[in-house]
Amino acid sequence: MKLKQLFVAASLALAASTAFAFHCPADMKKIDAALENNPKISGEQLAEVKKLRAEGEAQHKAGKHQESVDSLAKAMKILGI
Repeated sequence: MKLKQLFVAASLALAASTAFAFHCPADMKKIDAALENNPKISGEQLAEVKKLRAEGEAQHKAGKHQESVDSLAKAMKILGI
């Protein structure tokens, strides 16, 4: 019985990490789409969004998906999405 529970827990952990991996590109697309529409934010905010977007992509490529999600979430908050 313990082996079955361990297997289920490992499967859930793998599924969660995969979900984060696929979440990052979706967030990047949302940010890119918002930037194409010339958002009404200051130049300073625009620079911050671009910086966070680039950091999020780099973190995603490095396999740091939670950090990527966090960076992209900050950019989306500035953009109001």
